[in-house]
Amino acid sequence: MTVSQSSDPKADRRILGHRASQIDQEQKTTQDKPSNGSHEPILATLYWLFLSNRFMLSPMKRYPIGLLLFFLTVLSLVLAAQSEEESNTDFATLRSAELTCTIGNNAALGEHLEGYNGVFELTSVHQGENLFVPAYAGLNLEHVFDGSARVNTDDVFFEPRRAPMEFDQIDARTAVLSQPSLPTWKVSSKTTFRLVNPNYIDVTVEVTPHTDSFEGGGFGLFWASYINGPLDKSIYFQRPGGDGEPVWQQFSTQLHNRDSTVTHKDDQFVWEFSPEARPALFSSISPLRYELPFFYGRFRNMVFILIFDQTEGIRFTQSPSGGGTSRKGDDTNPAWDFQWIHPDFEIGQTYRLNYRAVYKLWEGREDVLKEVRKFR
Repeated sequence: MTVSQSSDPKADRRILGHRASQIDQEQKTTQDKPSNGSHEPILATLYWLFLSNRFMLSPMKRYPIGLLLFFLTVLSLVLAAQSEEESNTDFATLRSAELTCTIGNNAALGEHLEGYNGVFELTSVHQGENLFVPAYAGLNLEHVFDGSARVNTDDVFFEPRRAPMEFDQIDARTAVLSQPSLPTWKVSSKTTFRLVNPNYIDVTVEVTPHTDSFEGGGFGLFWASYINGPLDKSIYFQRPGGDGEPVWQQFSTQLHNRDSTVTHKDDQFVWEFSPEARPALFSSISPLRYELPFFYGRFRNMVFILIFDQTEGIRFTQSPSGGGTSRKGDDTNPAWDFQWIHPDFEIGQTYRLNYRAVYKLWEGREDVLKEVRKFR
């Protein structure tokens, strides 16, 4: 969707045990040990030095007040650092062999604006510029929606951005965003981000509906990624070919909210949108269809690929201007988005989606397909 907060830019419901266990195993072999910000090793060292006869034999006798002041100063600095670390409960910077990314909830951070949860910043050892528009984010949970006109109210349209969202850093490479049941939509979510060497972000989304009061045939969730001034605004995917073999498709819409959403070739679900509902990317359907559940876009010397573990319920979305005006003011930033829709669901049932974000040097389309095969 557009970046303005006021005018913004049958799924596979099984818990996909095989893929989930595969990711869990991958996590075990790549994650660092948990880092809880504790300074106990430093305090223990200071305590040992204080009690050591070698340390206190002569100096302590000569300068007891000076040494006491020294220990108190060091201790206060350690406790102040620990307090500052513990107070940061909204975001963290995670690293893998090639990637550095800041993940957080709806809090602001410097140039980054309030309300844009997800990946605040993503850089690589091969590209130091932020892939995402610095004021906004990537993989941003922007909307929960149905076919009703309730979306006409901004607080409802952007409810995942405006409702409280909890952040928790699990270890040096893992962070979790959790959102309790939303006031209007009555949907709760938990998103786990795991950095995997050398250049992957593996994401697991767990969603639970707590009501059946949706209109138009079900409910959906929408994630946005605002790309920081790429020369090519398009996303690329494979569509069904005339001879049964998939062919590459370049996709960049003419206007925001015009033929914006691409569905899978077997997706037969049709929303019943209220005629009073505001225009939206998720309600503007393209005649194009995709074959495999992945798409990519180019940024400088890099490629950004999103690969999903299922096709049912997954829809791709693109806007040529969803990310607002470029920093230089002479162009617009595109949005490379996706949706996960739920036409059939059970109240209280948790549904899981696994996907992988790949950010690496561009080595051609064959390399993209190799990454897709590796994940799926």
